[in-house]
Amino acid sequence: MTVEIVTEPAPDEMWTGAGRATGAPPTSMIERMTLILDAFDATTPTLTLLGLSERTGLPRSTVHRILDQMIRLRWLAHTPGGYRLGLRVLELGGLAAEQNELREVVGPLLYELSQRTGMVGHLAVLDGREVLFLDRAGGRGRAVIPTRVGGRLPAHCTAVGKALLATLEPGIAEASLRGNAVARTARTIVNRAELHRELTRIRNRQGVAVDTEESLPGVGCVAVPIRGRGVAVAAISLSGTVKGERAALDTARLARALAEVAKEAARTLAPRHAH
Repeated sequence: MTVEIVTEPAPDEMWTGAGRATGAPPTSMIERMTLILDAFDATTPTLTLLGLSERTGLPRSTVHRILDQMIRLRWLAHTPGGYRLGLRVLELGGLAAEQNELREVVGPLLYELSQRTGMVGHLAVLDGREVLFLDRAGGRGRAVIPTRVGGRLPAHCTAVGKALLATLEPGIAEASLRGNAVARTARTIVNRAELHRELTRIRNRQGVAVDTEESLPGVGCVAVPIRGRGVAVAAISLSGTVKGERAALDTARLARALAEVAKEAARTLAPRHAH
């Protein structure tokens, strides 16, 4: 009879995601979770506790303890043969792929529009009560607008946010607006009833949303949604100064230009989602 002796790695061994010695053993939960997630690949979508321990180089007792938490949080799931990646990984992966695709399609169009209008262009998606900026175009020598790719702002005070909120069913929009709306400037709409009236006005304007110093003093913005598969997948906007010589934005002209870009982006995105 063969007896298998399992020993714990020495504490000063050096580790990698495959259990090879190249660096200090991970001590943080995030590092250990990352090792476990990295252990799965296309050829081994399911792994046992022993397999995960061998691939990560982590003690089986440590892996087992972390697995319980990762299953509870939907990072992993039980299968008859062990463990597999959970729905949360798939959801985030799909979201990341879609956002990269949006930037790939909309980015060049947004850049051209920014160059043509001399304004700052933004591409954003709705994430709960906030908008997440996926892309920004222009800005050199123009209005100083402190937005960045990956940045966030409250949806209720931005043109892109209001354009996206207006595409939602009233009940869903209400859930997104639930809680106290924060006033970023003196012009921010914080009254819930007025916010709903604003969304109704946007719907009556075929989705055109306007922000006049509601999120940033001295900055105005016009936005429209990009619709795909019957829903709004993102919104694009043009921003500029609304003080001094340019006291107001030419909303109608900017809305027409944005609508053309949104339609072109939707046409390009549609075939990619046909399957």
